[in-house]
Amino acid sequence: MQSPCIHICSIDARSGLCLGCARTLEEIGAWATLGDQGRAQIMTQLAARRVRTGLPDPSRLPLQSCKEETAS
Repeated sequence: MQSPCIHICSIDARSGLCLGCARTLEEIGAWATLGDQGRAQIMTQLAARRVRTGLPDPSRLPLQSCKEETAS
């Protein structure tokens, strides 16, 4: 399963979520070792998290460099 990372890597101080992918730092760090079931569980939560926390639409954010996750 492909990572939801869109290379807009910045953690929102209020919510603790990445502005680009809406994952927590813990989820980002664990992604490479999670199985498909764990990844799918996270993926199903991302859109709702963005709405619930009021995170901005990532397409409106400036592009920032980040280290791409290598395992998929």
